[in-house]
Amino acid sequence: MKEIEERVRPYDQNFTTMVPTNFVKYWRTNLLWQFIRFIVINIKMLIVVRKSH
Repeated sequence: MKEIEERVRPYDQNFTTMVPTNFVKYWRTNLLWQFIRFIVINIKMLIVVRKSH
C-alpha cells in the first residue's frame, strides 16, 4: 500500500476530468433525445412504484 501512495500524486495531470466529445455534446443538447430519455425514465419510475404497492 505504501508503494502505491508514493506513486500517486493528487494534483498530477492524470487526475483531470474527462472532456466530452462533440458527439456527446450533441446528444446531451438534442431535445428529441432528452424527451425520449424523459419518457423512458418515467416509465421505469412507474414500474418501481407499481412494484412497491
